[in-house]
Amino acid sequence: MNCDQDSAVPIDAMSSVGQIVLGKNDQKRHSKSEQQNHKITRFSNLRFSNLGKRVKRFGQIGLLGSVSSFLTTLPALCAQQVNISYGPLEISVPIEALETYAETGEVDRSLRFYTRFIPSENKEQFRQVLRDRIDLDVGEISQVTYSSVGETSLQHLGEVIQTESRQNGFYALRSAAIAAAADAEGLSLLNLIKQFPSHSIRVRADRAMQVADEFSQLAQQTDRITAFIAQQNAADAAAQPLSFDRRTDLQQVGIANWQKQTLTLTDHRRDRAFAVDFYLPNAQTPAPVLIISHGIAADRGDFSELAQHLVSYGFAVAVLDHPGSDTQQLHNWLSGLADEMTAPDEFVHRPQDVSYLIDQVEQLNRSGNFKDRLNLDQIGVIGHSLGGYTALALAGANLNFNLLKQQCQPDLTHLNITNLSMLLQCEALHTTQPTSLQLKDDRVKAVIAMNSASNGIFGQAGLQQIQIPVMMIGGSDDLISPVLLEQVCPFTWLTMPDKYLAVIKKGTHVYSSHSSSRSLFPGETQNPSSGQAQRYLEALSLAFAKVHVAAQPDYRDYLQASYAKSISRSPLDLTLMNGGNARPLAETLGSSCPGAN
Repeated sequence: MNCDQDSAVPIDAMSSVGQIVLGKNDQKRHSKSEQQNHKITRFSNLRFSNLGKRVKRFGQIGLLGSVSSFLTTLPALCAQQVNISYGPLEISVPIEALETYAETGEVDRSLRFYTRFIPSENKEQFRQVLRDRIDLDVGEISQVTYSSVGETSLQHLGEVIQTESRQNGFYALRSAAIAAAADAEGLSLLNLIKQFPSHSIRVRADRAMQVADEFSQLAQQTDRITAFIAQQNAADAAAQPLSFDRRTDLQQVGIANWQKQTLTLTDHRRDRAFAVDFYLPNAQTPAPVLIISHGIAADRGDFSELAQHLVSYGFAVAVLDHPGSDTQQLHNWLSGLADEMTAPDEFVHRPQDVSYLIDQVEQLNRSGNFKDRLNLDQIGVIGHSLGGYTALALAGANLNFNLLKQQCQPDLTHLNITNLSMLLQCEALHTTQPTSLQLKDDRVKAVIAMNSASNGIFGQAGLQQIQIPVMMIGGSDDLISPVLLEQVCPFTWLTMPDKYLAVIKKGTHVYSSHSSSRSLFPGETQNPSSGQAQRYLEALSLAFAKVHVAAQPDYRDYLQASYAKSISRSPLDLTLMNGGNARPLAETLGSSCPGAN
């Protein structure tokens, strides 16, 4: 689309056209008045170098993740300049100069002052960020931007990128993103800026630096805590040295033969059907059972490798789909067949899916396909991301809606900016299910929560209700469920003695090298060595399940710091803590944990 100043359409009118096109109402979005309470700091704080490489990735992913969630195709006046305001200071940069810099690297006089603050080794990365296209078409972006998560993201971004009249840029950003997606150049940060429907864009540098500072603080706190955990892990390994040279290598496939069966279960009471893959070992005695719950926009296929590893050691493994938050739900959402990426009632339905699965397995074990092949006194649950939430709810964590309401207030935007999983957790407030519903299943004896979303939805009070063994696993570079907020803090809140925290340095949110889910967040979300991360996951899950589900204490040494040290390899260093380290860790955390009592 060519920019044409004569084609200008008022922003409110463009929003109305978008609503008609989509057949939806948008009644609740209005600009908020701003508060001038930011302390002026040195202008050089804008530079990339002060935040460090990982902080830049946090900021870029957070910003572009919001940018990628806007669209509805409309003609618009195109921006000619960016006005950067900082307190009383306001400086203009022609967009043409920015475009030339992105395409050729040439820096004209208007940009020379700003580029001084970008280290030479980062300038190419900055140009790439401006040019990178987001692979979503107009219809898909329209769906994203009209969802509650998309609108919340736009509101946050609109606090930084505003209209000429100093209003929240919510509507203008949505219009610009739609126009950019319809344009031959596609949706990129640069084209989003070019398609902004006014002569100029106002960027609040004070607010941008506040956001950057929030990411910086989280990154610094994460570095400090992961360093403490690594130090504690080394001390524990030295105090209790163990050799695993002559022991079973839990990273290698076991010797048990097995078969796979796929069944579709239908819970008529909830009008909900879902598929389950069963991995059954050939064994002389009934096998302990492990149930795997996938994360948002994923499916049971994402954990086939883990299931095959566990069944090779004698576990019966069931991997189920959750129909309101799986890959199909994502496709339905992007194609206009669903209003949200995750149905709000999923926070209730997911644990109920697992409980219903156990009900059906009990019947099958009495007289069906699995007759007497399963030991249903030994059941564990493993969950990833939203599946981690599912596992913790089944373990007895109580949903804390009072805390969630506090943390999801519109003025607490920093929680949603630095912790993307809070955008999802806040969706639970829209559930139509009774908020006092008990989701705990006493048949579950132990759980593993990987990269879970749990801080806001449970808080300390909710997690303290768990009385069974728990292992939490997280990655220091997880941009979606930050390890400090979503795994480390919750670990210190658990009160049972059998609890474990595994942290993968440089680990991210994704384990499988062939995940079926489609990332909606631009940037690198896969581990630097997905195979290595997968092996860690397989070994830790197996050791924990052997001890706390199958009741085989001979494997307890594998849950010591010495074992984590023995298998840890660069670039993904592995650390493991147990309940004995929780108190010094909590003292080191200090007041870093939102959601604490």
